Amino acid sequence: MIRIDVVTGFPRLVEGPLQESMLKRAREQGLAEIVVHDLRDATSDKHRTIDDTPFGGGAGMVLKPEPVFTCVERLQAERTYDEVIYLSADGEQLTQPLANALSLRRNLLLLCGHYKGIDERIRERLVTREISIGDYVLTGGELPALVVIDAVVRLIPGVLHDGTSALNDSFQDPLLDAPQYTRPAVFRDMAVPDVLLSGNHADIERWREEQRLRRTKQRRPDLLNEQ
Repeated sequence: MIRIDVVTGFPRLVEGPLQESMLKRAREQGLAEIVVHDLRDATSDKHRTIDDTPFGGGAGMVLKPEPVFTCVERLQAERTYDEVIYLSADGEQLTQPLANALSLRRNLLLLCGHYKGIDERIRERLVTREISIGDYVLTGGELPALVVIDAVVRLIPGVLHDGTSALNDSFQDPLLDAPQYTRPAVFRDMAVPDVLLSGNHADIERWREEQRLRRTKQRRPDLLNEQ
């Protein structure tokens, strides 16, 4: 079982999606333990302050080091984390190989920034890895944390009904996935390719590989250049 702790000043942004679909099932089946911690519980002032203005001036607010250190160190006193991950726009990009690697860990701690970011001393002393989900900026790290959680948890054996499904996803190798169809065989004059109705598994697999290559050439030729 994997355990993922999420530290955030806005726990409700994270908790809702954890109650739905695959993530809910993974938790109920004991395949993943995901615990959300309110950063404001680690504050010591009556206003439960987690941010302040940046030294040197400038727009935005910065998460203070005191509550983050207090919260993270409390958690580290309870267990050893394989990674303390800060969700950051300037971190390494989340890829399928990285998700694969993280799914093999036992304990992960995800730290969500917000506003302008976090005090640099947190990154220097506590964080072991920084991950970005793309070259754009969001309000905080809560949505990226959910993306990481979803990408990782779905790879844990038993989470998906079909254990081979995750292995056939796009990006598990350099090719994108093939087109998918389901019933009805004809919808609004659009018919499913005959080969998928043939029952010939060899022909179906050959067709799917051809479609994967074709789609990758059209949409992500850069992936072919990486081979």
